[in-house]
Amino acid sequence: MSEAVPTAKTRIARPIEEIEEALKDVIDPELGVNIVDLGLVYGLRFVEGAVLEIAMTLTTPACPLTDIIEEQVSQALENLVTVHHINWVWTPPWGPERITEDGREQMRALGFNI
Repeated sequence: MSEAVPTAKTRIARPIEEIEEALKDVIDPELGVNIVDLGLVYGLRFVEGAVLEIAMTLTTPACPLTDIIEEQVSQALENLVTVHHINWVWTPPWGPERITEDGREQMRALGFNI
């Protein structure tokens, strides 16, 4: 018996707000704050009716932790969507002004002066 392979058409539909909340479980390994509150997630949308596209950046294009963050994103979304794609974007470049107030509080709690 062959195992059914999920396609974009069989995704589990969830509201974008729920997806964004799940992405708060993805912690930047260097800064210890989630990617949403760090302002690394530039946008979330469904394309082709079923594929979640995540426009996302990193604090630096040379970040060596891209694979770790991609894996954490996949784990955070595994029960919410069947198909997702991270579109790494570098414009506009990330800057500390993108950090939410919650993110700033988290960073202060970790000892960052922000």
